[in-house]
Amino acid sequence: MEMQKDLTEAVEKISKSVVVISSLQIRPDRYGDMIPMEGNGTGILIGHSGYVVTNNHVVANGHRLNVTLNDGRTFEGRVIGSDPVTDVALLRIKAWDLPVAELGDSEEIKAGQIVLAVGNALGLPGSPTVSMGVVSALGRPLPWSDFIFEGLIQTDAAINPGNSGGPLCSIEGKVLGINTAMIPFAQGVGFAIPINTVKRVMQQILEHGKVIRPYLGISGISVDRQISRRFDVESDDGVLVVRITRNGPADLGGIRIGDVIHEIGGKRVTKMKDLLVALSSEGIGKEVQIKHSRNGEIINSTILLAETPEEYLQIQR
Repeated sequence: MEMQKDLTEAVEKISKSVVVISSLQIRPDRYGDMIPMEGNGTGILIGHSGYVVTNNHVVANGHRLNVTLNDGRTFEGRVIGSDPVTDVALLRIKAWDLPVAELGDSEEIKAGQIVLAVGNALGLPGSPTVSMGVVSALGRPLPWSDFIFEGLIQTDAAINPGNSGGPLCSIEGKVLGINTAMIPFAQGVGFAIPINTVKRVMQQILEHGKVIRPYLGISGISVDRQISRRFDVESDDGVLVVRITRNGPADLGGIRIGDVIHEIGGKRVTKMKDLLVALSSEGIGKEVQIKHSRNGEIINSTILLAETPEEYLQIQR
């Protein structure tokens, strides 16, 4: 009974800050004619002065956005900024004194803990849909994409079309992530963006109007024993450089295809996520020390970081 009370209180708490986002999009039909289509998603009120966070794919290419609050009021939404890499967008509506969500700390999430997925599942009318599950795993990439900036929360809580942009929350009603995707051919496999990632993206959007991300100009894969044997690499971890952009920061700094990156700015790199996280804490135009190996020899190089070109940030969903 105590557990049931905690769950119902958490749902009541979070539901007040969950909104429905309706997006009018103009898309070609099978004959090439442009037709209007309406899509539905979910958002979370995160500011008393009208800020709403959701997925980028919920609002991308939308010609008109309507945001409906839990009390039934509807407002026009304006996109303040978005980040296709993390699939996060920030909107604003002209409303004040709103019931905002309490944001948790995704660094404290543990596999196996109970979570609730709340959202506008399937666009059904009425109050938000709630499903319960557990955190299945942490630090996941999407199975069909390796371009999400940081690892995702995997959950078996049911996430359906329309849930996108809604909260994945704890039984205390704190937002731990925002739901972003499910695998239609699998049972109980859904993903959410960690709320700490969302916080950083929102801060950059508010400060710069977009996310400014440092850029090395490489493509790489995490090294493990299998990769080490396959590519004859003298290391069991790190990031193997498999492609380099000509005249990019890494190329100009002396990094070559086949090198294994072990440290960036003094931060150890054991896998691709470590490299991305280390880069995210560095500044544009800053020189950073990179420790890498080549044929078993350790090399220390100085790289001048640049801003990621816009064409590298576009994701086809």
